[in-house]
Amino acid sequence: MEFLTGWAHANAIVVSAAILIVAYIFIATEKIPKMTVALVGASLTLLLGLLGQAQKIDGAMDPHYFINFVDFNVIFLLVSMMIIVSIATRSGMFNWVANEMLKKTKGHPKTILCCLALFTAVASAFLDNVTTVILIMPVTFAIAKELDMNPLPFLITEILASNIGGTATLIGDPPNIIIGSAAGFSFMDFINELTIIVAIIMVVVIALMVVWFRKLLHATEENMAKVANMDNSKTITDRALMVRSLLVLFLVILGFVTHDITHIQTCVCAMAGASILLLFEKPHEILHDVEWNTIFFFIGLFIIIGGFEAAGGIELMAKWLLDITQGSQAIASMVILWGSGILSGIIDNIPYTATMAPMIAEITSSQGMDFAYPLWWALSLGACLGGNMTIIGAAANVIVSESSAAAGHPIKFMEYLKYGVVVTFISLALSTGYVYLRYLA
Repeated sequence: MEFLTGWAHANAIVVSAAILIVAYIFIATEKIPKMTVALVGASLTLLLGLLGQAQKIDGAMDPHYFINFVDFNVIFLLVSMMIIVSIATRSGMFNWVANEMLKKTKGHPKTILCCLALFTAVASAFLDNVTTVILIMPVTFAIAKELDMNPLPFLITEILASNIGGTATLIGDPPNIIIGSAAGFSFMDFINELTIIVAIIMVVVIALMVVWFRKLLHATEENMAKVANMDNSKTITDRALMVRSLLVLFLVILGFVTHDITHIQTCVCAMAGASILLLFEKPHEILHDVEWNTIFFFIGLFIIIGGFEAAGGIELMAKWLLDITQGSQAIASMVILWGSGILSGIIDNIPYTATMAPMIAEITSSQGMDFAYPLWWALSLGACLGGNMTIIGAAANVIVSESSAAAGHPIKFMEYLKYGVVVTFISLALSTGYVYLRYLA
């Protein structure tokens, strides 16, 4: 083992890069659960001595201590928001909002499609994509059954809307949480920089989906009346819980918004909100709803990428990007935007972003934030919007696909691809114009 560790040190970049690439391959092929892949890769990184296992060496702090590379801002923010959403969902308030909104449509399929898309997009901005689609799918299947319609137009539109809406805020999509922590961006930074372009993309995509599915969006007057008159009086199952949840959500989001004034980190605001709600719950029941697979996937991934960073690989990537773009801010922004968009449609956008964020941080250190600023937003737009390209491009896509198949309405890979590629291309084209006009012109 000593020989192996010494050899790994001498070839640190090669070994760490090999671990990262092999992990990517297994994550992309999904032959082994991605959490397992990340933890195996993290274990190898530590066993080979690419990162330190002890906090101190001879009394001095080890800068390569593996815990230093685990971003606990991301971890605690994710866990805390999962707890808050899990508890709030039990009150039935999200389904109540969705049902009330659908009643306003009077059962018209095209209007329902627009409303489901808007609800999904807005909810995805403040919850997370997976939670949002899990909330909206039962409502969607019930509506489609009442209208005697194929639910696929609604489900495909919801997939697209969840990834677009999640792009708008710090907490909307895991890539943004990673970027916000790495770049030091606040909740309001994301709102200020991305809301306009996300809203434009959302309007364009909804219009496109209405036109695309126009032949399927028809229902009888009788069936439309059923939706218009649905009983929503029993959807709220716990009013006291609803009030507590709304109050805590409001205070947590207020904490996010006022970060620039209070300087309280978003993860601390979320932790405080989660802990308050847990005072009234049985923690062991709530913790079952936390996506621990995702959390440990993040931890393992941070350690793998930390090994690559400690070896100098991230610095080499940053220099390579600056070399091929000849130091051009505009070219670098476009390479990151389109590269992120295409790659995030093929592989999971979380490991991709976790790898790219330290690289742009390195560019920030060498070139300054003025140069790197548009690169961060290009990464956010590309990584989040690129998740729409394929049915495996984001976790929400997979959840909807699996649930739809179980309900007897499978979304085939190639069938979805024709929608996903067009929407992703349009989204990236609009983002290109936005990034150029806002930051580069």
